[in-house]
Amino acid sequence: MDFEKTRFNMVEQQIRPWEVLDQTVLDLLFHVKREDFVADNQRQMAFVDTELPLPNGSKMLQPKMEARLAQDAAIQPSDKILEIGTGSGYLTALLAKLGKHVVSVEIDAAQKERAAANLKKAGIRNVSLVEGDGVLGLPEQAPFDVIVVGGSLPVVPQELKDQLAVGGRLIMVAGDLPVMSCKLIQRETETSFRETALFETCIERLKKFEAVEPARFSF
Repeated sequence: MDFEKTRFNMVEQQIRPWEVLDQTVLDLLFHVKREDFVADNQRQMAFVDTELPLPNGSKMLQPKMEARLAQDAAIQPSDKILEIGTGSGYLTALLAKLGKHVVSVEIDAAQKERAAANLKKAGIRNVSLVEGDGVLGLPEQAPFDVIVVGGSLPVVPQELKDQLAVGGRLIMVAGDLPVMSCKLIQRETETSFRETALFETCIERLKKFEAVEPARFSF
């Protein structure tokens, strides 16, 4: 398989049409090798427009979704980033290349170790992996310039908004099937936030909540 040709096709046929036009992000997709973040038997599937299953039962986001999250978070080189749901570590790697440091929280210990190995192989060093439930963030390490949530939730937790620095951005998918919305929340002052609905989509629930009815959530 010609990985570079397939990678080029992924960018041109899947990612650009999804309004990912930031050249820095597009360049990263050629330098951070997505096939190195999946199981050996999935390498040829790494560029397909689908969510790939991970060993712990969760799923790796579609390539276009990972690229769009990385772009729309408007990450700056000085940014301190919180990622909730490390998964394969691929989105983590993109965020780390764009910002100063990423703290990524993964609820599954084995998946955290797999992601750590993937990141090490890719030469990504400005990442701290934390095992735990990240839905309520990491208040002891706040504030963050950017928070990225790698799975959907019924609502946007206030706890995450409160951990943004002034000027910080939270990007995540919220809502219920059949239609969810990717939201960008910007902290404008200590007490005010601006929320923008970017696009409609559906992605997997964060692992802890995938089998729980929305009515049982309380943030």
